[in-house]
Amino acid sequence: MTTAERPATSPTAPAPLLDVRDLHVVFRTRDGIAHAVNGVSYRVEQGRTLAVLGESGSGKSVTAQAVMGILDTPPGEITSGEIRFHGRDLLTLPEKERRTLRGAQMAMVFQDALSALNPVLSVGDQIAEMFTVHRGMSTRQARERAVELMERVGIPAARERVRQYPHQFSGGMRQRIMIAMALALEPALVIADEPTTALDVTVQAQVMELLAQLQAELNTGLVLITHDLGVVADVADHIAVMYAGRIVESAPVHDLYRAPAHPYTRALLDSIPRLDRKGRSLHAIAGLPPNLTAIPPGCAFHPRCPLARAVCRTDEPPLYEVNSERGSACHFWRETLEGGTGHE
Repeated sequence: MTTAERPATSPTAPAPLLDVRDLHVVFRTRDGIAHAVNGVSYRVEQGRTLAVLGESGSGKSVTAQAVMGILDTPPGEITSGEIRFHGRDLLTLPEKERRTLRGAQMAMVFQDALSALNPVLSVGDQIAEMFTVHRGMSTRQARERAVELMERVGIPAARERVRQYPHQFSGGMRQRIMIAMALALEPALVIADEPTTALDVTVQAQVMELLAQLQAELNTGLVLITHDLGVVADVADHIAVMYAGRIVESAPVHDLYRAPAHPYTRALLDSIPRLDRKGRSLHAIAGLPPNLTAIPPGCAFHPRCPLARAVCRTDEPPLYEVNSERGSACHFWRETLEGGTGHE
């Protein structure tokens, strides 16, 4: 069974840190009901990293918002499923109790740090608020902890810069501040939603290295959301690939790079620039992702898939078991798997 489809843990096995089961999320719009998340299941273990990949609109961020309890409702609505954190279903908790978990037990690094940070409060005040609200510290104690955290994430001259505002920092420094806020209370789970978007390659590498370092120090479970397979190659333990609100492939990172078992994953890998293909044109996936108010029948990827056959247009594939650790939602996963990629 795969990480996405594995049955409930046995009484002797420790429960996963986060266990999302058959989650469905819709958005009610003027154009109809958009099925943003369609039966997503995945698990995150303590101290491990799950990367969730896919194009824009695949449901990655909506799933994360549902887990964090920050989904805009309306128009968004969780119609079914479970989100178990430390064995407790978050969807059954009163909002007041769930709010106490955010920041203290589970935290999120948002995609756009400039929008996520309050422009009229100093970064020090925003970090310190975590300690005054959740730990009951005095303003002075909280400010001192804010300085320590800024130093820990590599902000130079932190004691002087703690009084500055978000716009006075570069994009990379703002993202470090977001990481400092997320890890301030040493939560068990961190969700990083596109943490390296709009950053240059050097800064991307620094931010990812920082996340990995802090995760190792705190033994934190990490969900890393991205559309960039190159970003997660060295940091993820397991990868879940999403398309049209579903997980279409779930596999250990090295297995997926070496031999994808879904045509969509193969297409994503083929679109990555490679040193051994210098001078060649980059591969592009034909067509566009489906409209979520009118997802095609059968396999949602079939209009763009070079392997599509008649059955793909009528029968939605389940997440077939490839082996005990991976699965593929493709009727012809064996054919795809045998092709290999050479991505190591």
